[in-house]
Amino acid sequence: MTKVLIWNEFLHEVENNDVKSIYPNGIHYCIKEFLSNDKSLKIETATLREKNNGITEERLKDCNVLIWWGHKAHNEVLQETVNLVQRRVLEGMGLIVLHSGHHSKVFKQLMGTNCNLTWREYGEKERVWICNPGHPICEGLNPYFELEMEEMYGEPFQVPSPDETIFTSWFEGGETFRSGLLYKRGNGQIFYFRPGHEAYPTYHDQNIQKIILNAVHYVKEVSKNIWKDNHSPTPTSNRPNPIENISKKGFSVGHPTKK
Repeated sequence: MTKVLIWNEFLHEVENNDVKSIYPNGIHYCIKEFLSNDKSLKIETATLREKNNGITEERLKDCNVLIWWGHKAHNEVLQETVNLVQRRVLEGMGLIVLHSGHHSKVFKQLMGTNCNLTWREYGEKERVWICNPGHPICEGLNPYFELEMEEMYGEPFQVPSPDETIFTSWFEGGETFRSGLLYKRGNGQIFYFRPGHEAYPTYHDQNIQKIILNAVHYVKEVSKNIWKDNHSPTPTSNRPNPIENISKKGFSVGHPTKK
């Protein structure tokens, strides 16, 4: 059984009636609903205003995949929450960051950059192109699909060069964007997926649902295999007994030898 935790700010859906009409129970519940068709997944949800942002060590210790959606309240996420998520990713938990989660503390800390981009909210058509049809995240998709209304994200997208670009997007206004990126951090696999503005019914689209489901299984499997190959992250430690025969030279400054 794969444990999935879906995290969402759950603010737009409460404060804006138009957003609530699209996602009456929240974006997190919409995602949970379509993922629940896969009986191999055990799915829980968490939201920003819960105690500890709904994220605790207990909840994450056996979590295989964390899905993260945030937008207007990135600064309200506790640094303790960010550090815990980062540690679990390094230990082998898969992470899927959706849409405006590119500016979340979690994603920026894992990327080490500002993750800035250009954007426009005009409800433009987005054409999502598949870069690698043979990739497991792309299973069951046509070479491209279209979303009739989405927020535009445009280059430059100030993130590190990804391990692989899975999707690119073209927008009605002419911009393009790297909209599906894979990163390895420690023993964990991270997938950033761009579509998902709260004002449009993106998460009701079957292609989007298929991609998120495929991504859940992919980041879980890759992270599990990395964990198997590399074991848990190695703590910093002294190794006083060398494998080869050597003579110690010089003296220690930063790590005094115990007498």
